[in-house]
Amino acid sequence: MILTVTLNAALDVTYEVPVVDWDGVNRVRSVHRRAGGKGVNVARVLRGLGQEVLVTGLAGGPTGRAVEEDLEAAGLPGALVRIAGDSRTTLAVSGGAEGATALFNEPGPEVTPAELRDFVRVYEGLLARADAVVISGSLPRGVPADTYARLAALAAERRVPAVVDADGEPLLHAPAGRPAIVKPNADELARAVPHGDPAEGAEQLRARGAESVVVSLGADGLLAVTPEGTFRARMPYRVEGNPTGAGDSLVAGLALGLVEGTAWPERLRRAAALGAAAVAAPVAGDFDAGVYAHVHPRIDVS
Repeated sequence: MILTVTLNAALDVTYEVPVVDWDGVNRVRSVHRRAGGKGVNVARVLRGLGQEVLVTGLAGGPTGRAVEEDLEAAGLPGALVRIAGDSRTTLAVSGGAEGATALFNEPGPEVTPAELRDFVRVYEGLLARADAVVISGSLPRGVPADTYARLAALAAERRVPAVVDADGEPLLHAPAGRPAIVKPNADELARAVPHGDPAEGAEQLRARGAESVVVSLGADGLLAVTPEGTFRARMPYRVEGNPTGAGDSLVAGLALGLVEGTAWPERLRRAAALGAAAVAAPVAGDFDAGVYAHVHPRIDVS
């Protein structure tokens, strides 16, 4: 079983519009509402690949109940810890000029120390059943910036490999927890390690404790700095669409590679293909199986 952690769970709302008028009235072509947050998206992709998953994290208020209800409707097993504050909503507006997507992410509820302690107790119990854990997304208010490092360390103590996908201070702290993989994108890595190229930045995160660092480079593919060496996965062509959730699909591929013990070249090929296939899908957490099948064998890994 792959456990995914979403401390800042959300109800994701996606508006598809033919064109965006920021000064006027916009007619929405279609609306999608579903449970979200990066760990939830990862779990959806893994479930689509036929893997056993379990979603944990924090949820509260009417929005949190809507998140739990959607997980149940989607057949995604959940073990969310209830909190007093109302979970957040995120809005993606997709369309307009050149198919651009604008994201509006609420900060999330205030979490108390007691609520966080309750979650950690639940998390420690769930690790006993996990083959790998994915810890990803933003932190809600009140949660210390080193929490992902702490969760990764608890997993490492139990020999459960962890993938951490974070930004800002949580990314800076994450390597101290000895995760198996830290997965920033190029911008996140540049903010965390502002001097040097992506390979140098990845090496710095490894020096701080991460076993491997995989940097997503958008349409340019992936860079992985690992104990087995440095790898580049290059995409054969650019896939157009909604990039929201592409990184989560990529992380799903990396987590599956950890569980299966896949060699790095094939692990990166599958992860990159899943990321591209997610761009072709309209909603985060989905991927286009046809695009995946077409692009996967054409990805060059060196």
